[in-house]
Amino acid sequence: MTDLVMPKLGLTMTEGLLTEWHVAPGAAFREGDVLFTVETEKVASDVEAQADGVLAEILVPEGETVAVGRPVARLVGGAGAGEAAPRTLPAGIPETPPAQAHTPEPGGGAHEVARLAPRLRATPLARRIAAQQGVDLRALSGSGPRGRIKARDVARAAQAPAPAPDMRAAAGAPDAPMPAATRIALDPVRLAVARRVSAAKRDIPHFHVTHEAEVSALMALRAELNADAPPALRISVTHMLIRALGLALSARPAMNRIWAGDHILALCEANVGMVTQTPDGLRVPVIRDAGRAPLDEIAAQARALAERARSGALGPGDVGDGVIAVSNLGMMGVSSLTPIINPPNAMILGVGAERQLFRPDAGGAPALRRELMLTLACDHRIIDGADAARFLAELVAILETPLRLLRPARRAGAPSAGD
Repeated sequence: MTDLVMPKLGLTMTEGLLTEWHVAPGAAFREGDVLFTVETEKVASDVEAQADGVLAEILVPEGETVAVGRPVARLVGGAGAGEAAPRTLPAGIPETPPAQAHTPEPGGGAHEVARLAPRLRATPLARRIAAQQGVDLRALSGSGPRGRIKARDVARAAQAPAPAPDMRAAAGAPDAPMPAATRIALDPVRLAVARRVSAAKRDIPHFHVTHEAEVSALMALRAELNADAPPALRISVTHMLIRALGLALSARPAMNRIWAGDHILALCEANVGMVTQTPDGLRVPVIRDAGRAPLDEIAAQARALAERARSGALGPGDVGDGVIAVSNLGMMGVSSLTPIINPPNAMILGVGAERQLFRPDAGGAPALRRELMLTLACDHRIIDGADAARFLAELVAILETPLRLLRPARRAGAPSAGD
């Protein structure tokens, strides 16, 4: 008998939320069957068996947070300690219903193979639309590979004419009272996000620094870069902010660190998260090496990651290993945003809408300015107020002299804003 342990799915992962078991105690499984689902950093991963076996005992129930390396079950055969392989899917969207234990026939052997419940293959977006429209996925035939149900299959079923109601029954039925409130059950992803945000606000000593950035030159550069670019390849303000954060982290590597419980972890690359709204809630995919990647490459990474996030196709390599994320709500008109740090990050940048206003110039005359309000939330266990102020000043200097976005990162130790 061997232990099945919580796998380590990323550089900074120390624990994971076990959201669902797919095999019942006493049931057999085959190589490739999903054993359980674990969620970390807003991506859920299916852990698959690497060999046939039997799930002898579950040690950790659904809904428990488990440290990496801790046993979660005992197996007879199958994947041993640390051998189960993860396969990702959108957080909180299980691809298969939990397998039902198979009761052996009288006289059957102790290791008789259990039959798992048939797998219902559907994309995360199809599941989301089905839940919203009240469509039973089990009644559909999928048009995707291996019969996978896609969003268009659900939309077609939702638009099909419904059976005519029984008007005779409806005519004699009394009006039903309207309920005062509706009880909404929490799905695993919403519950996991609630736990993570609560823990972040409770356990991370947040402090915030705020700065306005004058972005007239930034917007002019963006307009020039996008003048002859097709819509699908245009640079957004968020892309420019990600590049600017990468440059600022490269200039100040002492800020590229996260709290790891009993030690501080210094990261080698300037990876920047991008808070993304999806049908299943917020996701934070990470743009890699934003300090050295050119602006066009960052934009391409960001577009691809946003599309994977919205379609529920993010993988473990698309999240984690970052120190900061950017949350831009400027397109929604808010003047400022004070965000909550997304663990294990040490910082998050909240961005408001561009505002046009008059401020006095060097001679005291009113001058029209275009400003963004930037609010940096920091983990006080790692970052002091003065360091946060210097980092934010560096970021503002990059945005106000935006040609730096097109040049290589300055080496650490070179003179920077705020020094």
